[in-house]
Amino acid sequence: MSLDVVPSLLFFLFVFGASHACLQDPAEAYRFTGAVSRLTYPAAVVLNEKTTKVIEAAFQHARYPSVKGETSLFLIGTVLYGLENLEIHNLSIGQSAVELHPGEGFSLEITNVSAVFKGRLQYGYDNWLVSVEHSIDFEIESQIDLGIHLKLYCGEGKVAADTSDCFLHFHKLNLHLQGDKEPNWLKKLFTDFITFTVKLRVKGQICKEINKVANILADFIQERAEQFLSDGDISVDIGVSAAPVITANYVETYHKGLSSYRNVSTVINKTVFHPSQLTEHKMLYIWISDQILSPMFTAAHHDARFQLNISGAELSELFKTNLSSTMPAYFRKCLLESGSPQLRVWSSSVPYLHTSTSGTNVRGMASAQLHCGGAGAPTLSFQAEVHMDITVSYADKKVFLQSNRSEVHVLQADFSSQNQPHLDQAQLDFIREAVEKIGIPKVLSVFETEVTRLLDAQGTYLFDIFSPEVLPQEGFTVIQMDFGFPHHLLVEFLRRTLQ
Repeated sequence: MSLDVVPSLLFFLFVFGASHACLQDPAEAYRFTGAVSRLTYPAAVVLNEKTTKVIEAAFQHARYPSVKGETSLFLIGTVLYGLENLEIHNLSIGQSAVELHPGEGFSLEITNVSAVFKGRLQYGYDNWLVSVEHSIDFEIESQIDLGIHLKLYCGEGKVAADTSDCFLHFHKLNLHLQGDKEPNWLKKLFTDFITFTVKLRVKGQICKEINKVANILADFIQERAEQFLSDGDISVDIGVSAAPVITANYVETYHKGLSSYRNVSTVINKTVFHPSQLTEHKMLYIWISDQILSPMFTAAHHDARFQLNISGAELSELFKTNLSSTMPAYFRKCLLESGSPQLRVWSSSVPYLHTSTSGTNVRGMASAQLHCGGAGAPTLSFQAEVHMDITVSYADKKVFLQSNRSEVHVLQADFSSQNQPHLDQAQLDFIREAVEKIGIPKVLSVFETEVTRLLDAQGTYLFDIFSPEVLPQEGFTVIQMDFGFPHHLLVEFLRRTLQ
């Protein structure tokens, strides 16, 4: 069947994407919001455990330009100096902590960052008596605390992260020249302005690099999210409809969720979201309106995604299911005596979808043709209207679909041969029962496999998802879960960053 439907910074930026405009009033934006993501403080704590890898990448990826200057010293005269090839070595990070700031953003406090900066010092002095030029390798042992106050705002059509409020506090900054750990006149002479210059350069470049990394993260996650929600001609616009809301307990973001099929987009303007529909006892909540799901079903129908072909032994095995209706003779003959029986099923109308507390109600028309060997006309053609309530669950990295209630009405059934009599009521009853007890479970089983496969293709199986729940409500669905951050995303991001 065809169903082609990183730390702290990383996950906070996960839900940020392009948008035409951001409404200033969240309550007003609710009407235009197709999906909502709420990340609670426990999730931020877990994600913060990965933050050190991103900070390490910022330190290691930073490039420190050469510095040249001069100073005047008593008795010596003008001293010219230059710092070149400044690099970082032996980087280690002690611990980090995250804190949410209501109405603003969040802060990251990184403590006990130890690093050795190595480079080459060019110096010379010139006076009335002598002119000297030298170069010498140096290294600086340092211990630093790093603070980042990241503000989230809505600008340039997307939610953006401002990391300009960034500071470094140096607890230790010891200069060594050519590996000599002992004080000497040269070290005493240059220590003050070398360490001062290094402080300025390191702070400027590290904070600049962190801001750059944040932008790379935004692009990286946007790309991943777009890939996750796009397949062929079907895509979903995850652009934001309002700036995020930040409390002491969670970060909540609002997304348009406009489905697009062959560059024609849907419109969402009357969804029913309210913050009270989500709680705070799980790490992650995803709120999805029917106004996202229904257009996706429509697009999949128009793209001929809902088709199923079953043939041969698989088809014969399915009809070994015990039914209360008697199997018609022609049907039994087709399954048992023809060389290659085949059943083709497809959706013949746009499915209708509505979610309530009993599940997601799906109504639609299904058409089918039964071929009993050969490429000629089908032996039997019929059309049925199907209603069913479906509940969704996720366990052991697989999607499960359960039909809680179903109704089947056979609207039309015909033999292709003019010599065949019309179907009587007993034959129609058999078709109805076969669709309900064989067809629906088979279709749901195929859906389960296909949706799981699509999720796996996007790397969902790499997440450690704990106690996931899919809760159908009136007009929307809430997905809530705890999780472990997937290491592969961090590795992929760092690989791209360090290229």
